[in-house]
Amino acid sequence: MFRAALLLLIWVWGQPLHAQVTAHILLQDSPLAGFQYHAGKSLWPQMRVGDALTLTREPDNPHDARAVRVEWRGHTIGYVPRRENADVARLLDRGQRLDARIVRLSDVRDPWSRVRFEILVPVQPD
Repeated sequence: MFRAALLLLIWVWGQPLHAQVTAHILLQDSPLAGFQYHAGKSLWPQMRVGDALTLTREPDNPHDARAVRVEWRGHTIGYVPRRENADVARLLDRGQRLDARIVRLSDVRDPWSRVRFEILVPVQPD
């Protein structure tokens, strides 16, 4: 027991003093738009709260010049709602990295209530 504790202490002392901390600023929490029109229905059984999502700008989208597509494991599952996508589109256009993840899954009839996700701005430590 003493030996294991000593080895742990030696390992901890050998680590750099500045730990790599990952922090995020919550940009927004939104319902997923268009879930019923994309692959989400067939992927629903595999999706989990906490799963990472990918945000992709679609500036040439014929329905919305500020469109931001939401993907889960490479499959389109919907969009950032039009009324909430201006800041997200602007940040992505400027090259800002944004993280997104599922925060709620509800097995309800209303497609706007099925998936809720959050968009986060990563904060880089100095």
